Amino acid sequence: MTAQRPHAEDQHAEELALLAATDDRPRPPGWRLSPAAVVTYLLGDGAKITPKYVGPRRLIEVAVSTLATDRALLLLGVPGTAKTWVSEHLAAAVSGDSTLLVQGTAGTAEEAIRYGWNYARLLAEGPTEAALVPSPVMRAMRSGSIVRLEELTRVPSDVQDALITVLSEKTLPVPELNTEVQAQRGFNLIATANDRDRGVNDLSSALRRRFNTVVLPVPASADEEVEIVTRRVAQLGRSLDLPEVPAALDEIRRVVTIFRELRSGMTEDGRTKLKSPTGTLSPAEAISVITNGMALAAHFGDGRLHAADVAAGIAGAVVKDPGSDGVVWREYLETVVRERADWRDFYRAARDA
Repeated sequence: MTAQRPHAEDQHAEELALLAATDDRPRPPGWRLSPAAVVTYLLGDGAKITPKYVGPRRLIEVAVSTLATDRALLLLGVPGTAKTWVSEHLAAAVSGDSTLLVQGTAGTAEEAIRYGWNYARLLAEGPTEAALVPSPVMRAMRSGSIVRLEELTRVPSDVQDALITVLSEKTLPVPELNTEVQAQRGFNLIATANDRDRGVNDLSSALRRRFNTVVLPVPASADEEVEIVTRRVAQLGRSLDLPEVPAALDEIRRVVTIFRELRSGMTEDGRTKLKSPTGTLSPAEAISVITNGMALAAHFGDGRLHAADVAAGIAGAVVKDPGSDGVVWREYLETVVRERADWRDFYRAARDA
């Protein structure tokens, strides 16, 4: 059996090994690579190390340097700005293990951050080390590794506060056993949160002080966004074993243009104001639209990506609320797409969809 999506440390094992073999810079205690080599792993070197993130170098340098201090790292941004992707690759490069993960939800309990119990053994033996079930946070503390916490602001506030002692004292008390787990050197935490989730469960001031925050932006330029989408679509196509579809840069650029214009509320020439839909229309949605279009072209088309293969996917990405978003999409089609002579094929396909 082959994993559909290998962990970062497995998928890029050769690159990590190459960097480790040639890395002569100082490494913080417990790190597999130096901070400089971690940045190279994330951003690529133009030769043997492929870019994992396309964006401002300084943001990644700040994120990596934060992990080398006593502060935890909070990656903040709108949905689809690669927060989870960056956190996974940071953990893979620093610790060689990106699997220590807590998925934050409204139902996340304190045991997911501290520890739980094997209740059968607890009833039979009482509280013992063997009956204790360590959380990913506790395991990371014991091994001196990076632990990841997804969607921190979705976690209930009282559960969030279980992190305060862990992050400030670097210790996790276990009063039932009259002991504690002290973090080994190399331990740290990467949390992610969405800008749009502010107010769901805001971080307390005490907890926010334990984090350095790095805001991951949407791509600054269309060319940058096209590069991100093209790279990820190619990676997904290989991992899903999709039949090869010839390069479709024109369709990728068209999808990116539509998303950027609707996101900003303005056409790229600055002449026409637009209504924006309720969705984020991030690069992640663009990647999904193109990947689905490639599957349609490969399995049900002529093997080439056409406007009809992406039109329905774009409509589905834009129209999250059939009422308000439907109006936005129809207005965009009639006032912008219809007027572009080289977009007539897409206009017809979108109207049919």
